Amino acid sequence: MAVHKLSLDEFDEIDYNLIAIHTSLEDYRLAYFINQKFPINLAKSKDEVHINVKEGETKFSRFYFYDEENTVAWNLVQNVNEVIQESNKLTQDLFSETNEDITTKVYLLPEFKKADYFLKIDNTDDSIDVNKIKTILNTIENITTVYTVETKQIKSKNNLIF
Repeated sequence: MAVHKLSLDEFDEIDYNLIAIHTSLEDYRLAYFINQKFPINLAKSKDEVHINVKEGETKFSRFYFYDEENTVAWNLVQNVNEVIQESNKLTQDLFSETNEDITTKVYLLPEFKKADYFLKIDNTDDSIDVNKIKTILNTIENITTVYTVETKQIKSKNNLIF
């Protein structure tokens, strides 16, 4: 009987590039402009990114495109969302029967709170030039800043599994 061993180093290999995007654009408008600049067709995915945090559960919008020719997956994911918590605090005043809703900002990658979106490009190889992608993204109006995120800086890597 043959014994098969798996090395854990095989699972630690990072095969994606992550680009942070700072913009005031809505997610669908940003996806539209990215589709105009690149030969891709990002479309709203039904599989949103679900995150459970101590404040509650939230979903981050996701736009997805799979390039079959180059076997590359493109994901545009929202970084900032809100969790609404209902407070049952009753007050003795004119509005005593109302419940207060408390909204808390939640981040997909909390260590990058200033980034509005992330463009995750999976299965990248030498055929994709990330610097060229960043340069093209900077030409989109209303995008303030674009930069590559080093995967070593990410503490919450599990949030990027989708």
